[in-house]
Amino acid sequence: MCGIVGYIGNRQSQSILLEGLKKLEYRGYDSAGIAVFTDQGLEITKTVGRLANLEGRLTSEPLRGTVGIGHTRWATHGKPSDVNSHPHTDNSLKFSVVHNGIIENYLELKEELMHQGHRFVSETDTEVISHLIAGLYEGDIVKAVQKAVRKMRGAFALGVLTEHEPDRLVAVRYASPLIIGIGNGEKFIASDIPAILEHTRDIYILNDGEMAVLTRDGVELMTIEGNFISKDVFHVDWDLMTAEKGGYDHFMLKEIYEQPKAYRDTMRGRVSEDGKSVTLSELSMTPEQIRAFRRVHIVACGTAMHAGMVGKTIIEQLARLPVETDVASEYRYRSPIITPDTLVIVVSQSGETADTLAALREAKRCGARVLAITNVVGSSVAREADDTIVTLAGPEIAVASTKAYTSQLIAFYLFGLYLAQTLGTRDEAFVANMLAAMQALPEQVERILAQAETIKEIADAIAHNRSLFFIGRGVDYAVALEGSLKLKEISYIHSEAYAAGELKHGTLALIEEGVPVIALLTQEELFEKTISNIKETKARGANVLGIYNEGQEAEVAKSVDSQFAIPRTLPLLTPALSVVPLQLLSYYASLALGHDVDKPRNLAKSVTVE
Repeated sequence: MCGIVGYIGNRQSQSILLEGLKKLEYRGYDSAGIAVFTDQGLEITKTVGRLANLEGRLTSEPLRGTVGIGHTRWATHGKPSDVNSHPHTDNSLKFSVVHNGIIENYLELKEELMHQGHRFVSETDTEVISHLIAGLYEGDIVKAVQKAVRKMRGAFALGVLTEHEPDRLVAVRYASPLIIGIGNGEKFIASDIPAILEHTRDIYILNDGEMAVLTRDGVELMTIEGNFISKDVFHVDWDLMTAEKGGYDHFMLKEIYEQPKAYRDTMRGRVSEDGKSVTLSELSMTPEQIRAFRRVHIVACGTAMHAGMVGKTIIEQLARLPVETDVASEYRYRSPIITPDTLVIVVSQSGETADTLAALREAKRCGARVLAITNVVGSSVAREADDTIVTLAGPEIAVASTKAYTSQLIAFYLFGLYLAQTLGTRDEAFVANMLAAMQALPEQVERILAQAETIKEIADAIAHNRSLFFIGRGVDYAVALEGSLKLKEISYIHSEAYAAGELKHGTLALIEEGVPVIALLTQEELFEKTISNIKETKARGANVLGIYNEGQEAEVAKSVDSQFAIPRTLPLLTPALSVVPLQLLSYYASLALGHDVDKPRNLAKSVTVE
């Protein structure tokens, strides 16, 4: 969940490390630090709080040197504090480590090291690594790291320096992302590509169980057992400017407004020229394999799980295959029935979500075919799945996902239609009609965005409520869950989403005078029933915002206090539109409360711990 950056070269490393950490601050931001080889040896500066605190301290007390490692933290072990911040060192102050992940057996290792005389100053699991490496060092940092790693259980990406060998930087990946950047006379490590993109576009992507030894002139790649390996260089061809704010006040707002482009890009090249069929040429699964599927499991976390809930309805309605949805962190532990005729779809924005990766591996172990839907080419999920649909949303920096989520919806629509074509469950006219409606979605989103000021007024009115409720039926319920999560993530307002028909089974006890209820009414066949559920809340004093399809103003106005219409589309496609005003609502509510929209408290973008 943390961000790692490292540099070895001929330039001053401090500014390179700080700029790289700024690009990674979305991964964690409760503390930060750097370690640099200076004329005085290995020196470390680290501070609790945002990266600006570290930057301020280094302005007055710079660390001058051409080799260093840096870290921005999302706390797992130990509260945010200066002493718990990374980099961590050993008692001799000769070894320094930055770490992303969790060492599950750190208490056992810590106790063993304490018996050997090691003294610990932090509450973290990471400090154990620096002591462990120091205790195993016999003149070769690579061998010491390999020995240490063999003693560790858990998930980790490591950057390791020792004063004894100041011209080497060691990097290790095990179940947590890490890349190597290749420059002319300089090399880099990072948790994610944007951290080093302004310096190089050529990278190695480490796989689990692999490590790299970096010098100014080269990179040695090997397994953690010490077997040398070779890799192809991955060339990054997207523009760094796509990861900048581009004139918007926040990344989240920029990314909300980028959704029409993300829709178009995710569809581009995947719809035939005549608009009558889906062409997913990136899939290797054959028609025979598709016809052999008897069930589908969709596995994901958080926002991606909400996309998966919509995906369940898409696949069941279009392909008539039974679909189960599972939270990835629970999937393995319920002993799911996974057989070779099961298609498991894993959904992850980053492609590095630890729980989702674990579910993917369990599915493959049981013989299922795995399809990944992810936004990151070359991510772990993309590499380990049998097939991958890449959502072409571009880099998403804000912690609260917007365009990555809606691009996942587009991917599900495309795949659902692809299944329907192959299985013959929908005819050509149906597929062509749905594709035509999908092609209209970007312009329809633009129409919603043009009414952002209306949403802002509603958000300003509800922002100071202690609790809100979202309700909907069918796919509206899945969208309600996502709208509720967005509001919680960035405004910290307590919010819950319910299937509207379930209100009478207990939730109505929470409705009292003035409580805001956001009701989605986009499903025609469920419209009247949802109106009845709205009336149940109104009878208890709720203040209701209705989100509905254009053309139903008069009917909706009779039952709600305020309303917002989305452009009319096919019922199955409404989630791609109805979520947009909910994203704006969350954004403006957070803004009204003075919160940091892009970096909500206690959260990180890429969740690489279980």
